Amino acid sequence: MSDNVSDGFKLDIDSVGDRAVVAVSGALDAHAAVLFAGVLDAVVDTGSRSLVVDADGVTFIEAAALGVLVRVSRRMRESAGSFTLRSPSAVVQRALDANRVTELVDEVSEVSEARTTPEPRTTDVRDDEPRSGSGSREADLGLNVGPRSSTATVDAALRLVTALAETTVENADGVSVTLERHGRVMTVAASDDAVKEMDHHQYDTGEGPCLAAKAEGQWFYIESLAEETRWPNFVPLALEQGIRSILSSPLMTKDRPQGALNIYSSTERAFGTRQQELAALFAEQASEILTTAAPDETDEQVNLRLARALNERQVIHQAQGVVMERDNLSAEAAVSILHRAARAAGIRVADYANDIVSSVGRSEGKQ
Repeated sequence: MSDNVSDGFKLDIDSVGDRAVVAVSGALDAHAAVLFAGVLDAVVDTGSRSLVVDADGVTFIEAAALGVLVRVSRRMRESAGSFTLRSPSAVVQRALDANRVTELVDEVSEVSEARTTPEPRTTDVRDDEPRSGSGSREADLGLNVGPRSSTATVDAALRLVTALAETTVENADGVSVTLERHGRVMTVAASDDAVKEMDHHQYDTGEGPCLAAKAEGQWFYIESLAEETRWPNFVPLALEQGIRSILSSPLMTKDRPQGALNIYSSTERAFGTRQQELAALFAEQASEILTTAAPDETDEQVNLRLARALNERQVIHQAQGVVMERDNLSAEAAVSILHRAARAAGIRVADYANDIVSSVGRSEGKQ
């Protein structure tokens, strides 16, 4: 993959509170538009009330990507949120003018608008060494879209899941994905180098929650590493780096654990019920990516599937709202009910949530 940003597609997400800034650079062709749509939809689904898309670095844009911007701007307006297309490059501006997208133009800020967030940083993220120079609430996805293997595309999708998990799960200071490949475990996605080093401490010592989750197919929540006794060689290394709690969820493919989604925090007992449910959801998405990926699958097929997986989050949030209102429950309690009911029915949470939302729609239609 090229180190030149203009040769590929890169995203940088900065999420603070209910405001999110997504900086996009490189070529926004129809292929890249699928991942772009998945990112923006996921940002909206996590409850962002203000969405800024910085398009200063876009070197090429096709109609499909322009359509993504129009659709997301409508979603934000319909939910009483705000959408801003900031600093559109000359290429983007020409596309806006040529397509007469007046409803989006109305939302465009002036190029001279003062930036309220730092300039996005880009990192050379290679297929075998995903990393980011970003902080705990910012993720450089490094998604270069172009001719490449299915494995590289899957890894790019997993980096997206990792980045979204870090910005969504409260108290998460780093997220990674551990997979078994070629007979050994490795980190294929990590929010930063420190997190990747944490994974390697487990690989080197042969012990730790991510290896246990991968081996046993069960999730492990270490509430307090200071009180943990199961992994005497790994724990001191984690404590030395300031890690105080870890949540590792298995990634399942055809009923066999293949890896783990690992969430690290510098806070003891960092992850409550809500955070654990979100981690399970992201692990489910990552598992779906791995389960359905085929050696001859095209990048577009992988990306379309990823977009569908991310969009399922919206349905789950809608079902959560239905359960909260119907049973007068808190958000955490509603999420727990959804997961328990889905497990009891032997179906995915997304499918169970879709049944709830559909039943509400049918009931309203009869009135």
